[in-house]
Amino acid sequence: MTSRPQAEQTVAVIGGGASGLVAALALASGGLAVKLVAPSRAPDPRTTALMDGSVRALQTLGLWDALRPNASPLRIMRLIDDTGRLLRAPEVEFRASELELDGFAWNLENETLLAALDEAVAGESRIQRIAASVRQVVEGPERARVELDDGASIDVALVAAADGRNSPSRRAAGIGMRVREYPQVAVTATLAHSRPHGDVSTEFHTKTGPFTLVPLPGERSSVVCVVSAAEAEELAALEPEAFARVMERKAHSILGRMGLVSPRGHFPLSQRTAERFARGRIALIGEAAHIIPPIGAQGLNLGIRDAATLAELASDAVRAGEDIGGASVTDAYERRRRADVASRGFAVDLFNRSLLSDLLPVAGLRGLGLWLLGQSSGLRRVVMREGVGPTRDVPRLLAGTRL
Repeated sequence: MTSRPQAEQTVAVIGGGASGLVAALALASGGLAVKLVAPSRAPDPRTTALMDGSVRALQTLGLWDALRPNASPLRIMRLIDDTGRLLRAPEVEFRASELELDGFAWNLENETLLAALDEAVAGESRIQRIAASVRQVVEGPERARVELDDGASIDVALVAAADGRNSPSRRAAGIGMRVREYPQVAVTATLAHSRPHGDVSTEFHTKTGPFTLVPLPGERSSVVCVVSAAEAEELAALEPEAFARVMERKAHSILGRMGLVSPRGHFPLSQRTAERFARGRIALIGEAAHIIPPIGAQGLNLGIRDAATLAELASDAVRAGEDIGGASVTDAYERRRRADVASRGFAVDLFNRSLLSDLLPVAGLRGLGLWLLGQSSGLRRVVMREGVGPTRDVPRLLAGTRL
């Protein structure tokens, strides 16, 4: 193996959100030097349901034991048709035990996850954290220069851009976005309730989109309520107690009396996918590469798979004495991530549009599909396994193997 200068084995990870922090830790675990450019961030009141593969990646990185006490398993996923339409789908339950899993996913608060990731980054000697923002990224034939807002710059072989939906790094790479807007807004909150959730995640299918209750530790659940823009404004104007009463009614009181215990979030729904996930020495991670509506808990789980895939490719390149920012790495990253993101985006879009459509044939097909899932354990297991995560081309970290 040819020895390379330090800059040629260094990665700049841009962004201090969960995807960026996981990317920094994954790359460092593969023996790479990491410059983490991460300015201070605003508090994140949301929660995240980490799928089984994401949990295994965090276990492999040595993080899950600290997170597990603050996470609640999703052992049962229940789907209920609450559209009120003439043709209604039957209620369906998916049980993690059918896949011999303790849970499909584990739900925890984003601030808890971010705090654990921050602590792990601080304790990793291969990661240098730089509290600055990126002014621009300039690519060269042998390295990329990341220019910071404090006047400093760093030279690296590869840029892992986890700098969000308005990614400056994506613009620097000249990568456009394919955008599909939806006439919906996701309202998010955490609510306490008087009845135990029993580790059951319940998703009501309504005419405006899903209303989903996801378990949290204790008698609390996170809520993702997809409504029209007008209804979202009405919900935002409500006092906390009135808001909780509306959520309780939408939940048909299955968890008893509810009380709001977190700030509320409002997120217009859209689907955005980068035309390429990598170009030159810049690879896009998380929301810089793709934004999917919060349906089916795909968002951060896709970002973790991005991070694990890039770390695997770059660490393999280091061991082979190859350029970690060369076309062999970035082209492979583009190829490996495209199919996973495209298939998840297609499924979420199809499901969301089926709820918004008033056409009887669409409702009938959706109902038939759910009925078949309820009747066939084999089909149900196939769908559940694919929903938990891809079954092909799984990054090593998600399979529980160290880099």
